[in-house]
Amino acid sequence: MGYSARRGFNSGSMKATGAQRQAEVQQKITQMQEAMNTAQEEVEAKTFTSSAGGGVVTAVASGKKELVSITIKPEAVDPEDVEMLQDLVVSAANEALRQAGEAMDQAMDNVTGGLASNLNLGGITI
Repeated sequence: MGYSARRGFNSGSMKATGAQRQAEVQQKITQMQEAMNTAQEEVEAKTFTSSAGGGVVTAVASGKKELVSITIKPEAVDPEDVEMLQDLVVSAANEALRQAGEAMDQAMDNVTGGLASNLNLGGITI
């Protein structure tokens, strides 16, 4: 065993220093961030479709959780029951948006091994 004023006692083993371990962790974090960005871009490029009322109302949402389109078949339009049509539109839109959110959550869980959904960072979104 040797002694160095800079390194202390040396038993001959080549253990990683704190700076080396920190650099390795930083590299892994960077790789995970890149994988998360790629997964996010893939989900955002997709669309999610949902229908309500037996298909008379269809909503399409993007992976960015934005409505892309709403389609209403003429037979769904009843001037005597506008509330039902409104409910069908809301239902179809919410389901399409839910699918988009679920796809994003799943993509992030795949990258982080479930770590992202288990972290509570006080409102910080990862």
